[in-house]
Amino acid sequence: MRFLVDECIGPKVASWLRSQSHEVFSVYDEARGMADDEILAKAYSEQWVVITNDKDFGEKVYREGRLHHGVVLLRLHDERASSKIEALEQLLESFADQLGDRFIVVTERQVRFRQV
Repeated sequence: MRFLVDECIGPKVASWLRSQSHEVFSVYDEARGMADDEILAKAYSEQWVVITNDKDFGEKVYREGRLHHGVVLLRLHDERASSKIEALEQLLESFADQLGDRFIVVTERQVRFRQV
């Protein structure tokens, strides 16, 4: 899969995704300071699924109607990289084929899918 990893997610998660044979664009590593609007535009035009923990992406997708090819919003109590990796590992094991063109909220307890 192709993932655009937001700066707030961090380089360890991006590195782990690469180790799992995913194609990754890491904002932290490659475009630090990139604005949310730019992230969504790049992700849409290049067909990346965005991974973030920034709630502003929900605002942009639902209120502003911004186009995307998938957004995974991590809403975890434990923000350590290991917790993010664990949540993504579980998400990919169970739902990898369902990530495209959806807004997905991942918590420690559940995964919610929203068609947009």
